[in-house]
Amino acid sequence: MSALTLSLTAACLAGPAMAQDATVPQNDLLNATLWMETSVEYKATVSQLFTLAKLQLDAALADADWTAVSDKQPEGYADLPVAIITDLDETMLDNGNYEASLVTRGTDYSSKEWTDYVNSETSTAVPGALDFLNYADSKGVKIFYVSNRKAIEKDGTVSNLEALGFPMGGNVDTVLLRGDKEEWTSAKESRIDYVAKDYRVLLLMGDNLGDFTDKADGSIADRDAVFDETADHWGHDWIMFPNPEYGSWESAAFGGDYGKSTDQRRQDKIDALDPWTPAQ
Repeated sequence: MSALTLSLTAACLAGPAMAQDATVPQNDLLNATLWMETSVEYKATVSQLFTLAKLQLDAALADADWTAVSDKQPEGYADLPVAIITDLDETMLDNGNYEASLVTRGTDYSSKEWTDYVNSETSTAVPGALDFLNYADSKGVKIFYVSNRKAIEKDGTVSNLEALGFPMGGNVDTVLLRGDKEEWTSAKESRIDYVAKDYRVLLLMGDNLGDFTDKADGSIADRDAVFDETADHWGHDWIMFPNPEYGSWESAAFGGDYGKSTDQRRQDKIDALDPWTPAQ
């Protein structure tokens, strides 16, 4: 047997073993991103939510007293023009290609890279979003996009929305981003207040508790208490979308301390679970 044949035979024998020994890096985003990018279950879930939103919008339009933010509306709000307030990312805009990029490159979110992504204008519409928003627009409902994208990302955001066919509010600025005004921080209630003084707000829509209330930060128990306090809103005039990729739900498990190592944050998440223990 020639030396070349021996070499090729050894390579063939070693190939499968080497492949079996290869280590795939851990990434907490993998299953969530795979589900949101590829599953029928995700598409069905968000499509159902937009169907619900359309039904609730019709009910709201038929009821002059209806408001999603009764604590923010001025006296006589029933006579105001109507609006809905919605988050953008993972509520109306699908950024799955960005999350997939983080997974496949084995890297984490960075503010600068996110701005580059926004300016690439490659976000797509969440399934069902355009149909619902165009329906709302056809009913004379103003749509305000209240997002924690930064003010420096506004041009790219607006251009992306326009290219996808999102209703943009005519001569009213309906894209309200973090930092558009000095007082507009990542907490969203100041922007909800801004809309509510001039519009009867029919629905709030988002994928994170912070899209609905500034009480989103805190422990898991704190957030559960907020859920209980706001129970009458969910599915009525507040519509929550699924986002297992990121959000304040995740940071609640490790106290919001991103200074912790990835392994420590993962351990804190495990410690937050309430596991079943099999019988001995």
